[in-house]
Amino acid sequence: MKSNLLKSRCAQYRAPQEAQAKGIYPYYKPIESEQSTVVKIHGRDVLMFGSNSYLGLSNDPRLKEAAIAAVRKYGTSCSGSRFLNGTLDIHVALEEKLAWLVGKEAAVCFSTGFQVNLGVVSALCGHHDYLLLDSLDHASIIEGSRLSFGRVWKYNHNDMDNLESKLKQCHPDAIKLIVTDGVFSMEGDIVPLPEMVALAEKYDADIMVDDAHALGVLGHQGRGTADHFGLTDKVDLIMGTFSKSFGSLGGFIAADFDVINYLKHNARSLIFSASMPPANVAAVSCAVDIMLSEPERIQHLWDLSNYARSQFQERGFDTGHSETPIIPLFVRNSEKSFWLCNRLLEDGVFVTPVIAPAVPDSDSLIRFALMATHTFAQVDEAIDKITRAFRQAKVIA
Repeated sequence: MKSNLLKSRCAQYRAPQEAQAKGIYPYYKPIESEQSTVVKIHGRDVLMFGSNSYLGLSNDPRLKEAAIAAVRKYGTSCSGSRFLNGTLDIHVALEEKLAWLVGKEAAVCFSTGFQVNLGVVSALCGHHDYLLLDSLDHASIIEGSRLSFGRVWKYNHNDMDNLESKLKQCHPDAIKLIVTDGVFSMEGDIVPLPEMVALAEKYDADIMVDDAHALGVLGHQGRGTADHFGLTDKVDLIMGTFSKSFGSLGGFIAADFDVINYLKHNARSLIFSASMPPANVAAVSCAVDIMLSEPERIQHLWDLSNYARSQFQERGFDTGHSETPIIPLFVRNSEKSFWLCNRLLEDGVFVTPVIAPAVPDSDSLIRFALMATHTFAQVDEAIDKITRAFRQAKVIA
């Protein structure tokens, strides 16, 4: 007779049901409208401050029309991997545009950002090589490292002294790949890239920057972290996603020709996945054009971000080391974080919780993220409501 061990083990996982019983479960809220500064949830208008659409392009009519035109021409799917029958001329054109955008010789697109990191990080290091990861790197980087044959060492978050101590232990003749977020997605701080570049040159290491949350935000015309610091030539690989500033889905890696050629033939998450659908490719290309032609979007995003951060800080919020449109509001209690998200949703503000295991319970927070399409009035309304809720929860005075 079958023992149903798998079912039994899964049935023991009760954390979601326990949160639901307390009325504080914050996940899988069905949104009934497009991703904009105001969304509909259960028929009610709610201010959206939980989106990664930093440039506010997810519902831009130009992206919609570009996607529709691509569907009319190419259909809804490529029905195969890039490696075989899934490469369209628009894939190639987008890759050329992205390589130029971030200042590299070549690029290749994957179906999701997660698959980029999974495929790239797992493919580049062999048995005697080293992967050096920031302790707060995105989960996709961590999962890629688990598939790598290389030795994986983590250094303390943005701690260049700790990174150097790891580099000193690496064999000098081995590949040493440092992989870091450019903008850290929960904390909103930026990698100290000049110090990292100096260490990479000292110890003959390579650098890969995950710019998922930096493209469209940092650098001239939104070109990312390396451009922000004037260090494009010193960063070996630049990764980006399309589901944030570019209002679509997918991701890419850019580097020199030899690295991209190697990855196109060895990154398993590229070779064995269906390619980006035509609509997504066309939307990304259109988004890049808009970003480059409308610099006022990025400027307004920064004006909003600096204003919101100063307002939160004046009211006694702990915003950590945020320097970007991602503003963490530290709660330092997971259950309170859940309660606050639900309380704010009732009050018409959508924000997201970040709790263990993504962060230690003592670092749990509410993530407040801005879009270039927000208005100052919307930001003021949200901050007032968040302040009331945090005072009610006794998180701030």
